[in-house]
Amino acid sequence: MKKEELVRAAKAGDADAFTELYKEIYRDLYHFAYYMLKHVEDAKDAVSDTVMDAWASIGMLKRDEAFRSWMFSILSNKCRAKMREYANRPAELSEMLSDTLQAPECMTTPEQLQLREEFMKLSEMDRLIVGLHVFAGYKTKEVAKLLHMNANTVRSRESRALRHIGEVLKEV
Repeated sequence: MKKEELVRAAKAGDADAFTELYKEIYRDLYHFAYYMLKHVEDAKDAVSDTVMDAWASIGMLKRDEAFRSWMFSILSNKCRAKMREYANRPAELSEMLSDTLQAPECMTTPEQLQLREEFMKLSEMDRLIVGLHVFAGYKTKEVAKLLHMNANTVRSRESRALRHIGEVLKEV
């Protein structure tokens, strides 16, 4: 079945169709959440909450072809809410971050580990901008709209963040 057909089936209540759609993007959803939240369990929870909310409201999806971006929009909101929670409990956060010393299963080479480390050093907003572009595939204008920012601001922040990461990696 084509993606649009799967979306229509899911909107009609077909859980298997929704599962197929979800399976195609799970890894990207998880990586986005992990890099935003810096904590394995919180990333899993955010993705799980996103899937539950998406399934419950699949009928509200207006454009069938927008399923992927719709899922990332939900996940982005979940991650931002979790990051606001972090701000309210800094002592607990430092304990939770000790879990992040282990790289995700896909990050194994020294270069990949260095890339992950530098990404984690970016500001919360820069991680969000780069993550939405890299993991979710949003274009600059879409990221700007999602974050209620000027597209030029998004473009310059992303450019600076990526340039910084590139410079650090060249030194290694």
